[in-house]
Amino acid sequence: MKKVLALLLVLCMVLSLAACSKTEENDNKTTDAPKTTDAPATTDAPKTDDSNTTTKTPDPTPTDVPVEVIEDKDEISELTGGQLVDGKFPETKHITVEVYDRDADNPANDNMYTDFIKKGMLEKYNVEVEFVAVPRWTETEQINNLLAANDAPDVCYSYSYPTIQAYADMGGILDMSEYLTDEFKGLFPNLWNWIGSQGVNYHKNPEDGSIIAIEGRRSETERIVTFVRKDWLDKLGLAAPTTTQEFEDMLVAFKNNAETLLGSDANKLICYAVTEDVGWTAAGLIESMLDPNLSDKDQYVYGFDDRKFTMPGTKEAVKVLNKWYNMGLLWNDFALYTSGDDTLDNYLKAGYIGAYTQNYDLVFRDGENGINYTLSQIVSPDAKFIAIDPFNDSNGGHTKYLYSAVGSDRKIFFPATNNEPLASLLYLDFISSSDVVEYLQIGEEGITHTKGDGVIFIQAADDAHVQYRPTSSKNIDLTMTTNGTRLATPELTVKSRAYTYSNVDPADVVNAINVAQNDAKYPTSIDLGTIDAETTIGDVLTSYQRSTFDKAVAASEADFDAVWDSGMADYLAAGGQDIIDERLEKWTAAYGNATMLPQ
Repeated sequence: MKKVLALLLVLCMVLSLAACSKTEENDNKTTDAPKTTDAPATTDAPKTDDSNTTTKTPDPTPTDVPVEVIEDKDEISELTGGQLVDGKFPETKHITVEVYDRDADNPANDNMYTDFIKKGMLEKYNVEVEFVAVPRWTETEQINNLLAANDAPDVCYSYSYPTIQAYADMGGILDMSEYLTDEFKGLFPNLWNWIGSQGVNYHKNPEDGSIIAIEGRRSETERIVTFVRKDWLDKLGLAAPTTTQEFEDMLVAFKNNAETLLGSDANKLICYAVTEDVGWTAAGLIESMLDPNLSDKDQYVYGFDDRKFTMPGTKEAVKVLNKWYNMGLLWNDFALYTSGDDTLDNYLKAGYIGAYTQNYDLVFRDGENGINYTLSQIVSPDAKFIAIDPFNDSNGGHTKYLYSAVGSDRKIFFPATNNEPLASLLYLDFISSSDVVEYLQIGEEGITHTKGDGVIFIQAADDAHVQYRPTSSKNIDLTMTTNGTRLATPELTVKSRAYTYSNVDPADVVNAINVAQNDAKYPTSIDLGTIDAETTIGDVLTSYQRSTFDKAVAASEADFDAVWDSGMADYLAAGGQDIIDERLEKWTAAYGNATMLPQ
């Protein structure tokens, strides 16, 4: 049977590759090497509840009744059909677990933190854990290859739900639902209490109850901000811009004062750096030009493209970028450098760039390798990026979107080759424990952190303690169900959050958080069932989307409309229109002519 399945998977691999979802903001290595909060890569609509009905999500915190752990070992043994005796497997089990490889100082699959997990799982459950490293920047392609070869780890994660769905349709993904019931909740209390019913049942099939993936949870829902060089503002006597026009005026001032700012390197100055992923690195401008009162219907029908590509207002935003490009205010070569390239990182650290838009905490990450720290060492102690809020919407506010706590992160799944689903779920429960997450995020006291006044202060491990350096900031690649700061208690997390970056002024972190939250909205989370058109064409549409963004930005102003309209037509013909039509049909069936969800 496995040989037949393998053959089917190989034959269908091209199809499933096309199902890879959109590459998200920090899939672009030019702006996110081993950094903190990863972004999603999904084409499926955000979902919220545990029964595939429709709800809004104004508050990202799960509201489930806390699940109590089953303490009685006889009860556990009976519940698991004798698989667990005295709370653990009588014979050692072996599972493999995926971990992203970001080319960090230590091997992603073999370091002191993976040893900590291995030791804990062996002692608690008699489960031997082996980590399998998968390159972060090509994770979707790599997981496709492993699934097609029947060689995927027992516990996998991906930002691409369409990839998982495509293999599930071919019988290549295990149904987790047997153990994800009320009866078994007390066996996995950490998992349930962290991601809640919302995360566990996010992808539950309403027809047969099957669950092919569960959702990790973001503990930080801030998304993007625009950064500017504070020392450049100070040198030119400029205030931080608070409107789009003021932002443009600032960029012009940078250009006109290149020699003042960079001296002999004036010809290297980049006023505003978007990348070839324009939809992400100009997200602040784009979102400010959407309707601030965007209807639930439009969010659902057009929101499948996380870059807002088909949203009303996006074209107008790109037209502004096109104007700036032709004025010489953008990075001229932005479209040449794709995911995995370090050029932008190098330019940022060298001090050539005045402003750019990215993850709200990006400049604070990576300790001594971070952007702001490197600037302070290479350029001057005063050189740094600060978060600003420059793009005004039609109401005079600064509309931007946050992440949904559940539904925007990694999707965790078990391949059909997983013969140890119970051990694998116990692993997910172990990795969801707040104590385990805290250790993985802060490491050893005196080496990677200190404590005082109810606060944890992160510090970079020195060269004598390289082995203590995580392979991703806050070890988010190991805290599989948690993305973002999560310490032992919510109170400790709140107090310590601005101190969870080493070599950084906490006030700058607080400012960035405040800017990211200003006038921000949680996206309306709507699930009206699977959109069949999305499961086969995600990667194809991403290609059309990025190409259109790039060509439209770099077109002559006279050609802009023709270039954008042509690219949009190609995108829609390639499958975008099918998705829109199917979503509109589902909305109409559920809500008729209504434009907002019922309260």
